[in-house]
Amino acid sequence: MTEDKPDLGEKALGKVVELGINSQLDEAEKLDVVIRTDPAKLVQGKVDSVAISGAGLVMKQDLRMESVEVSTSSVEINPISLAFGKVELTQSTDAQAQLVLTETDLNRALASEYLHSRMQNVEIHIDGESRAIDIQQVQVSLLDDNALSIKADLFQQNSSEKISFSAIAKPSLQDNGQRIALEILSAEGQGLSLVLAKALFERIMELLEFRNFDIQGVTFWLKELHVRKGKLVIQATSVIDQFPAL
Repeated sequence: MTEDKPDLGEKALGKVVELGINSQLDEAEKLDVVIRTDPAKLVQGKVDSVAISGAGLVMKQDLRMESVEVSTSSVEINPISLAFGKVELTQSTDAQAQLVLTETDLNRALASEYLHSRMQNVEIHIDGESRAIDIQQVQVSLLDDNALSIKADLFQQNSSEKISFSAIAKPSLQDNGQRIALEILSAEGQGLSLVLAKALFERIMELLEFRNFDIQGVTFWLKELHVRKGKLVIQATSVIDQFPAL
C-alpha cells in the first residue's frame, strides 16, 4: 500500500533487496530499502517506487561513502521470482542518486594499500614526453567555493630527490560524467609546472576510480559535483539492470 507505513509485502520485498545490497558491501552503518506498491500490483510484479538510503557504506577498495540516497520510479519485477525469495527485474530501470563523501573518506581511500600500489610507476604524459613517477603520499582537503587542495610527495624514477608540492583546483565532469577534470587555480612546489600539476592530479582522481561506486547490477553516471567544506556531494543517474542477489 502506498501509505506512510509499508505493508508486510512491501517490507518483505524491501528486506530481500536490502540483504542483496548488503552482501556487496564490506561494511554498512545503516541501510534501508523502502518499496511502495499495493498488493494487487505486487502480484503482477509492478512496483511504484524504490528508495534506498544508507550511511557509512564501505565499497570495494576501501572506498567509503558518508551517505547515499537512490530513488526510482516504477519497477517491473518477475512475479515468479518473488516466490523464491528473489527480486528479478524484467527490464532495466532508471534512478537518481546522491552520494556524499567526506574529506576523511577520500583520504582513507588514497591511503589504502590498493591505491598506494597503483601510485607506483605512474606514467604522466606531458608535451609528448612520458615521465614515470612514484607517488608516496597524497592528501586532499575539501574547501569552500567548489575547490579542493591536493598535497603530494613524489619521486621521479630518474631521480632519488623527493618533490613535495600542492595545488588548489576546481573539479568538473568531462566525457559524459566518466572523467573528472581539474582546473588548477594555484600550485607550489620545486620543479613544478601547471601542466605537470594538472596531469598529475587528474591522474590521482582517476586512481580514485569512482566506478567503485558500482555494485552488482547497478551502474552510476556522475552528473554533478559540488565541493563543500569537508564534503564532496555527487549527483548521479544510474541504471539498475538487477538488484544485487545474495
